[in-house]
Amino acid sequence: MSEFMMSDPVRMHGQGRPQQPACTDMATGQHWSWKEWDNRIQQAMTVLVDDHGIRAGDRVAFVARNSADLLTLLLALERMAAVGVPLNHRLSPAEIGQILADCTPRLVITDIARPLACGADAGWTERPMEVLREAMDRAAPARNRPMPPGETLAMLVYTSGTSGRPKGVEITRNNIYANAMNFAVLGETSSSSVSLCDAPMFHVIGLIPCLRSPMLFGGQVIISHLFDPARTNDWLSDPALGVTHYFCVPQMAIQLRRQDNFEPDRWRTLKGLFTGGAPCPAEDIRWWLTRGIMMSNGVGMTETGTIMHVPLDPERIWTQAGSAGLPGPLMSVAIVDTRGEALPDGEIGEILVRGPGVTRAYWKQPEVTAAAFTPEGWFRTGDIGYRNEEGFITLSGRIKEMYISGGENVFPAEVEAVLLAHESVQDAAVVGMPDERWGETGHAHIILHAGVDMQESEPALRSHCQAHLARYKVPSRFSFTRSLPRTASGKLLRYQLREEDDAEDTPRDDD
Repeated sequence: MSEFMMSDPVRMHGQGRPQQPACTDMATGQHWSWKEWDNRIQQAMTVLVDDHGIRAGDRVAFVARNSADLLTLLLALERMAAVGVPLNHRLSPAEIGQILADCTPRLVITDIARPLACGADAGWTERPMEVLREAMDRAAPARNRPMPPGETLAMLVYTSGTSGRPKGVEITRNNIYANAMNFAVLGETSSSSVSLCDAPMFHVIGLIPCLRSPMLFGGQVIISHLFDPARTNDWLSDPALGVTHYFCVPQMAIQLRRQDNFEPDRWRTLKGLFTGGAPCPAEDIRWWLTRGIMMSNGVGMTETGTIMHVPLDPERIWTQAGSAGLPGPLMSVAIVDTRGEALPDGEIGEILVRGPGVTRAYWKQPEVTAAAFTPEGWFRTGDIGYRNEEGFITLSGRIKEMYISGGENVFPAEVEAVLLAHESVQDAAVVGMPDERWGETGHAHIILHAGVDMQESEPALRSHCQAHLARYKVPSRFSFTRSLPRTASGKLLRYQLREEDDAEDTPRDDD
């Protein structure tokens, strides 16, 4: 019996819509049709195999900014049953070295100027992205080979380390396309979609919703090597580009609003502005909607991809602002109590998920993997939330972030939402700290808007919290700072704030 040739989206569209535009790299001005891109991926396979000896199962790590070359090489590795490992290029050499030692790549591809300095006996070869790009230009396309099975490991994506040491999340081909489908349905992606990606391609947002979802349906992807808010505003306003889908974290959306060239009325082709990676206040979502932009808030994880999003409907966006939305079609969600029993609508519990998009394991960490799943196979997200009577799910916080004050549970996200609703607050983070009387109380770390008087702010914010929160939820301490530790995806590194608090013997004044 002859081998079955399993296709992938680029190969399929290269055969079915060969001359249609597929991929554009804004840094270089290069662009490819589907047929040309399929050919480029085959050239990349030749370079990886013939020049670098990459075989099935080998890991290839990337310490590089966004580029079409990075995506092309990841797609080539997937066709070869090898494993792409895109890393955060902003990490220190020591942090990168720790991850490389964990995933043991055969090849490391980089475009950063500083050396990785991981040691002469590291066991891998380091090559500049430019060298591979030039080699791809010269290479003959590899012969087509059968696509690997869906359960084949395609990527290792390392968690951002919000709780400490990063973990390698195993992502199979099935995971990729299930997650692409979940977002594509929720985000109404089609063959006419044009997705602008300037979210980092070492994060699941950049890797899948921004890129794989439009690719699945034959839509275009436009790749920017980094986020520049003024430039992004120009691109969103450019009718020649015709951007329909843009995904960013809430902090990026704030930066867009602060630019002199922010003119959302010129974003005439934009279907939706999607946010994830960090909470987005309801007031912000409605602010965008009043300016004609449908902002769809959602939630996902490296381990699960897209879990849920608010549908692109103005009425639902307005009435459900602040929620994380509805689950994708290939995602099952349960909200349970401490015994694992399903809770009725309106009651807060742990959010569990399962489906073909959920990872099968953490790389080389079987005990951590086992702890992440229930005996019935549900993945423990670590999020706390509730479902309303219309099926929309709202997150209340993280289990590990919760603290207990006077015997009452306090979720920092709830307190932060109240603080962010105050006109003087630009950003806020709350952590629990020891208290002799109550066991724990809240410490609010605040970034004020420019020009706001710090001395007058504490009593105003305390009064604001007292008006909107139960007394035990009101922070006992307010500190003002110019920055909060966040990952590239906008997630708060809350453990760093707790470490800072633990290290301080006296109340801090960051200003």
